[in-house]
Amino acid sequence: MCGIAGIIAPNPIGNNKWQLANMMATIKHRGPDDEGIFMEDGVSLGFLRLSILDLSEAGHQPMLSPDERYVIIFNGEIFNYIELRQELAAKGHRFRSQTDTEVLLTAYLEWGPSMLHRLNGMWAFAIYDRAEKSLFCARDRHGVKPLYYCEDEDRILFASETPAILAAMDRKPTPDQQVLFNFLLFNRTDQTDRTFFSEIKRLDHGHYFKIKTDRPDRVKPQKWYDLRKELKEPFRNPQEFREMFSSSIGLRLRSDVPVGVCLSGGLDSSSIVSVLLNDYGKKDLHTFSAIYGKGNFGDESAYIDLYEGMLKNRHFIQPDEHTLMADIDAFVYAHGEPVPSTSPYAQFKVMELAKRHVTVTLDGQGADEELAGYHYFFGFYFKDLLMQGKLGLLASEMTHYLRRHRDLLGLKSLLFFMLPASMRRRAKAIEKGYLAADFYETHARENSAIADDLYGSPTLQDALLNHFKYKLEHLLKWEDSNSMWFSIEARVPFLDYRLVERTLALPDELIINKGMTKHILREAMKGTLPEKIRVRRDKVGFGTPQDEWFRTPLFKKYILELIHSDSFAGRKLLNVKDVQSIYQKHLNRQGNYAKEIWKWIHLENWFRHFVDETGKGARGVRDAIIVRMGKETIPEQAGELRKAQ
Repeated sequence: MCGIAGIIAPNPIGNNKWQLANMMATIKHRGPDDEGIFMEDGVSLGFLRLSILDLSEAGHQPMLSPDERYVIIFNGEIFNYIELRQELAAKGHRFRSQTDTEVLLTAYLEWGPSMLHRLNGMWAFAIYDRAEKSLFCARDRHGVKPLYYCEDEDRILFASETPAILAAMDRKPTPDQQVLFNFLLFNRTDQTDRTFFSEIKRLDHGHYFKIKTDRPDRVKPQKWYDLRKELKEPFRNPQEFREMFSSSIGLRLRSDVPVGVCLSGGLDSSSIVSVLLNDYGKKDLHTFSAIYGKGNFGDESAYIDLYEGMLKNRHFIQPDEHTLMADIDAFVYAHGEPVPSTSPYAQFKVMELAKRHVTVTLDGQGADEELAGYHYFFGFYFKDLLMQGKLGLLASEMTHYLRRHRDLLGLKSLLFFMLPASMRRRAKAIEKGYLAADFYETHARENSAIADDLYGSPTLQDALLNHFKYKLEHLLKWEDSNSMWFSIEARVPFLDYRLVERTLALPDELIINKGMTKHILREAMKGTLPEKIRVRRDKVGFGTPQDEWFRTPLFKKYILELIHSDSFAGRKLLNVKDVQSIYQKHLNRQGNYAKEIWKWIHLENWFRHFVDETGKGARGVRDAIIVRMGKETIPEQAGELRKAQ
């Protein structure tokens, strides 16, 4: 797990060495253990290492092939590298290290781009062919590891995080108004290759691109993995699911540094912990949890405490309004782009806690998209049954849902998903009630992958597949940002492609059954998972008591100053009077508007850090944050020059 950066510039603008050093300096947190630079013929590649496998100098990058023709920089892990290494060794390849990086490079030499289908892991990497003068960049199937790029005049910049690209752009970035619209209206990001910066794009998950480095043209991403076309035979029973799930966890234990688990107390992370205890005997496992005090929203300590006596090393952290206020600058910088709630902040604090004990964590990310974990999935399921004319089953499932949950969200979601796309957009706008009229009218007309495709999914299976295509990636991006800020590698067992391709092929009744989601997982975990967790009906996730935080005197003063500021009004995205009225309703307990309030806070801080403050540059912003956090300052240079002769 590392950070990568690169500049492809046959006609260099300024000093590429120093520009690359600045790019690397902005993401030093991703790789504090080692660093290296390769420069040749307008190709500049930078690498920052977080050592996980083979901690020796043999894992140094950029890494060259034995004949020195190919150069690789790689962020991620290939979990089946041992098996691939054995297969490649049988073909006559020899290895100088125990790293997965060398296996990845050798696999490319042997099989070319088709080797991507052989990999089980998470990755974003670049391979430079010095003879052909070409660069090959690729991302993993589901987008666990990020890669951004910018076509900047006659050069191409790419990096693991957007601030690294900003550090080399040398000009003020412009916000993408359509991305801002989708964020404010739908609470969604990353459903396309567009980012909050008009100049920067995200290489989509399951895609690669190849460019000539001596005369780089436009980047033209190619899809190498299509989940819809890769679905396999579904699991025949919960036991088969259980075996594959355990296998996925076992692969993700491969590490030369300590591994822990982010334990929320929910079904997904608890399943990982229970399998580690039962199948792998990990009694000394370290777990990390955010709690808020019994009775407060988001607190799941009652479920976490079910592991008391089973786990020797349970660790807790309690975020509150004071920690959030102290962390806002660091959190905004760590993410580079706005996030729509404080749930990622809870994860941010859990990663801060984990850093004191381990270098690798496992967590349950992806299970909700894979197994219909969000309650609005009932709306998709009900719509599916209705459209198929299965009225008897529909009535039965609705009855079970209402009895188990005593909630109308599933039925409200059904009605919303039945609306035409234009009415879904309008309904969301009415719900928000604070978008500036001109801003809404300008951007509501553009086709939306969210309103049209994601919310318009005709079946439950389509909804799950569309969540992998349009929604999952922003959750993975937030996890990567949170974990890497604290130099932690986060691994997600539920996203092993072998598990995903068979789970998403399951019939609906093994996903939702009698008013309960994740049916096959619940059945598979009988006798392994504490029963109170296995049959849990509620869904909390990384919820926080943010509604109360934003009513405290500390945040009241902060928020009132922000929403009455000239800069906030000058964005012309929101009706400021409506915003101020909504916040007053929140203070008066006439409703809970915390999610909207946080979006205003984060968006305004994002503008101030990354758009208004560009005179400092991304590097300057990061330096200031690190000084305030009391961390050591980053070096003036990102690393020594390593130029192949």
